[in-house]
Amino acid sequence: MAFLIDNALDSGLSWITTNGDRLDICSQAPTTYTEATSTYSLGTAAVTIASPSDKSGGGREVIIPAVTNQSVTSTGTSTHWAITDGASTLIAWGLLSASTAIVAGNTFTTNAFAIGYSDVA
Repeated sequence: MAFLIDNALDSGLSWITTNGDRLDICSQAPTTYTEATSTYSLGTAAVTIASPSDKSGGGREVIIPAVTNQSVTSTGTSTHWAITDGASTLIAWGLLSASTAIVAGNTFTTNAFAIGYSDVA
């Protein structure tokens, strides 16, 4: 097994912290910025991502904060989240903890979650 120093892991995570400022809930996994923010987006929220920190079990992570009472813009079933730079880049996506049927005009809430990796390869 190989070991990676925290500073090496933090470089990529710090880029996410600096550039990631938009969270979209999506009806399926996006593969592009347009899919994340338009095609599959059911609602969006501005986020401020914390600096990298220790990950339980070893490694580093950034925490995407919980959002509350954000507007649902399209009716559908939310299954995924996406983080983008709000301009042109899809940074990351993943599964929501549970899929939820939502209706345009209502609001959505997400729990905080982490993006990260282990320090052992």
